[in-house]
Amino acid sequence: MLLARHSLSSIKRAHHLDRSAYILLSLMQAQGPMSISELSDVLGLDASTLNRQTSSAKRAGLLDRIPDPDGGIARKFAVTPEGAEQLNTQRDEIRAGLDKVMHAWSDDEIAAFAGFLRRFNGDIEALAGRVWPRPQDR
Repeated sequence: MLLARHSLSSIKRAHHLDRSAYILLSLMQAQGPMSISELSDVLGLDASTLNRQTSSAKRAGLLDRIPDPDGGIARKFAVTPEGAEQLNTQRDEIRAGLDKVMHAWSDDEIAAFAGFLRRFNGDIEALAGRVWPRPQDR
């Protein structure tokens, strides 16, 4: 929270993603197009909350509603090029903030921190019974 509070205050972009949009876009960028039901399963949120969040992201041009690429009957949401651009820009800004914080850390310290953070997040996911999809190459 501290990183977000301090680094976000210095971001002067007009189209900064709110937390729910950032989470939805991140999830769909890693997982691909998803239905409200699939989002609900992964995020543990009810359909009405996700309908509000996806509608807001769609109005902002961040998501498109598309037919299921696998031929299912449920329509899915997919990240638009604009959504991907905003997500990637915001991630770059977050990474730049982390680089500022950790500029004096050794490679070993950064690797240890990343390992502990990975374990911490994995333990939270195990307790919640929900695993966050991640790209395999990270």
